[in-house]
Amino acid sequence: VSAAGAPAAAAHCSQFTAFSAKFTPRQSRHAGRSAVRRACAATVSIDTLAACKEACAALVKSANCAPILVRLAWHDSGNYDAEIGTGGANGSIRFDLEQKHGANAGLKNALNLLKPLKKKFPEVGYADLFQMASATAIEVAGGPQIDMRYGRIDAVDESEVPVDGRLPSAGAPYQEATGAEPAKESKDQSATGHLRRVFGRMGLSDEDIVALSGAHTLGRTYKDRSGAAPLAETKYTKDGPGTKGGQSWTEDWLKFNNRYFTMLLEAEKGTCDPELLQLATDNALLTDPAFRPYVEKFAADSDAFFTSYAAAQKRLSECGSKFA
Repeated sequence: VSAAGAPAAAAHCSQFTAFSAKFTPRQSRHAGRSAVRRACAATVSIDTLAACKEACAALVKSANCAPILVRLAWHDSGNYDAEIGTGGANGSIRFDLEQKHGANAGLKNALNLLKPLKKKFPEVGYADLFQMASATAIEVAGGPQIDMRYGRIDAVDESEVPVDGRLPSAGAPYQEATGAEPAKESKDQSATGHLRRVFGRMGLSDEDIVALSGAHTLGRTYKDRSGAAPLAETKYTKDGPGTKGGQSWTEDWLKFNNRYFTMLLEAEKGTCDPELLQLATDNALLTDPAFRPYVEKFAADSDAFFTSYAAAQKRLSECGSKFA
C-alpha cells in the first residue's frame, strides 16, 4: 500500500498497514500471474482503501448485512492448515468449488452483496475486500476497530481451493478438521475437542477461540441450512430485517457486544429466553476449565472482550495470507 493520500485518509479511516513477504517455491506456484497480482496489491493507495472501507460501511448500514459479511471472511480464512500450508484468507471462497463446501451454504448472497464494491474498486483484491468488509461490519455494528493488514495476494483459480472439511461443524458428528482427510469423522466427538482441532490447526489459542465465539452475538443460523437451529423462527427473527426467520444467539442480533457471554451464563442458570440459541460448541465454553474463565471475564468486562476479539480477528484475517 503506498503512502499516497495518507494525510487525507487519516481523517476518516482506521490505520491501514501493509507488509512485505518472502515467497517460497510452493507459494509461487503460479509465478507469472502472482507477479502481476503482487504488483497490483502493492500499488493500492491508502485513499482507495479508505474509500472502499467507507463503501463497506454504507453497505452494512443499508443492507443490515453485518453477520453474513463476517461469516464470509471467516470462512475464507478459517480453512487454513498451518502444517500443510494451504487455505487461508486468499479470496478462494469466490470460486464455485469452495462455495459448494457444506459449511458455506448461503454465502453466495454475501459475494453478490460485494460485487458492486469490487467493480467500483477493482484494484482492491478479493481477499482484502472480504476481510475489510468483515472488520468494517464489526465496527459498524458497535464492535471494536480492528487494526487490519492489507495487500493480500488473491488465489488464482480453483486449484487453490483447499479440501472440504476444515471449517467448524454446527453439531455432531464432528470431523477431524485437520490433516489430509479433514472431513473424516473424528474419534473425539467432544465439542471442546472439535473447537481446538479447528482453531488450533490455524495456530489460535483458547482465548482466541472464546473471543471469536463472541461474534455469535451477531447473526442467526437457519434450520434449512446448517440444521443446527431447532426453531425455524423466533420472536426476534420472524420479521427480519432481510431474510425472515432463523434462530439467533442474542435478542439484538445486529449489534456487536458481549451479550453472547452473558446469555451463556444466564442459560446455565435457567434464566435465559429459550428462544435464544445455544449449540453444543457454545455450551462447551462453560464446561471446559480453560475456556470458562474467558467467558466469565468477557461477560463482566465488555472492554476486555473487545480487546481480545480485535486481536483474535486480526490473527484470523491473516491466516494463510501471502502479502505483497
